[in-house]
Amino acid sequence: MSDQDSSTSASQTEGEVEGERDEEMDGEMKGGDEEGEKHRDSPVPSLSSFSTSLSAVMRIKQKYRAMKKRRQDMALGLAADGPLTGAPPRSSPKIFTFDGLTPSSFSSSVPQWNKNKKRKRKRVLYPNRGGCRAPPKQERSRAKYCLILLCAIVFIQVYNAIENLDDHVLKYDLDGLEKTLRREVFGQQGAVEGLLSHLKDYLSTYVHNKPLVVSLHGPSGVGKSHLGRLLAGHFRSVVGETLVLQYYVLHHCPQEADALRCARDLATLISQMVERAEEEEKIPLFIFDEVEHMHGEILDALLQLVASKQSNEYLNAIYLFLSNLGHTHITKHMLQNSSSISMASASSGRHSHLVKELTPILRRTLEKLHPLWTEADVLPLGLLEKGHVMECFLDEMTREGFYPDHTNIERLAGEIEYYPEAGGHQYSQTGCKQVVAKVNLL
Repeated sequence: MSDQDSSTSASQTEGEVEGERDEEMDGEMKGGDEEGEKHRDSPVPSLSSFSTSLSAVMRIKQKYRAMKKRRQDMALGLAADGPLTGAPPRSSPKIFTFDGLTPSSFSSSVPQWNKNKKRKRKRVLYPNRGGCRAPPKQERSRAKYCLILLCAIVFIQVYNAIENLDDHVLKYDLDGLEKTLRREVFGQQGAVEGLLSHLKDYLSTYVHNKPLVVSLHGPSGVGKSHLGRLLAGHFRSVVGETLVLQYYVLHHCPQEADALRCARDLATLISQMVERAEEEEKIPLFIFDEVEHMHGEILDALLQLVASKQSNEYLNAIYLFLSNLGHTHITKHMLQNSSSISMASASSGRHSHLVKELTPILRRTLEKLHPLWTEADVLPLGLLEKGHVMECFLDEMTREGFYPDHTNIERLAGEIEYYPEAGGHQYSQTGCKQVVAKVNLL
């Protein structure tokens, strides 16, 4: 069969199929019209008419399915024989699946403009609200405020503590005491500075772990007793007469046989004064002059009071010992080292240098005499020069009402015995001890 014949037969077949479908559709439409007329003619539909219509619809549906199947079989047969000449090619619909796709093929299938768009993607911009976008606020921890409050509380407590210390020191008027000592004690600037330093440190607070014990040592006439009288008078004015004790061994206990009784009486007196001071919240002062004549029993009793840590009431007290113990070491040291001492420019520097060098020497000597000095701060008093003796004469003559004639003062100071000149200094052998007696002879 030629191609022309096949095309002719195919067109005839299609024509016949179309003709049969049209006839069937016309017949069905006619039947439907006739049935519609019957329904219109019949006044009331019956069950038989409804079943007839349903059977007609079922027949139409079955015929339509048969025609559709027949048409699909014919199309498949034509496609198997080859496409007809002049007929458009037919293709069955394709179903899309992801089978056979790889990441490389998928990436290659993505358009290039889409890639560039992704690369050139701009970052997200926030809408303008009165200018630039405000940075996010960081939440502050509440612990920071607690720390600031704690620091403020600590600062207030420390400030109040310092104010209380200042108030406690002001109660004893140490500034006034310093002015008095510098004005009336001559040639002992180093010892005065050391004593004032100990008093300021101790009196700055009321609670202590040990009493303040200071021992002043020096040759005769250098101002030990005078310094003790000035301290006693100042403390009587600030803490009261009953809280200051000046104990002279040769006056209160001259006999060695009464040493044990004197020791008991002294311990009782000190206990009473300390208890009274505790009630008044004050610190008492005990001055012991001429300690070189003090008996061993009294020294033992004082050692128990000074070193006692069983009760807090004995810890708030000031003990001042005045003696000439170790005066030979002081005299020898100053005469042999007067040249090195004179190298210091200021007077206070010379005396501070003297105190620094003599303190360890005196401590070793005193600790061998009695263990009481192991608990004491030792301060040496140096020899007085001729200029210091002249100052003593000027002060005494002014007190007695004499005219302070410089010629007369120099003449009186020349009558005092001096050590041989050493390093350009003339040291007095008796200090200012004979000044009062010579002024009284005027």
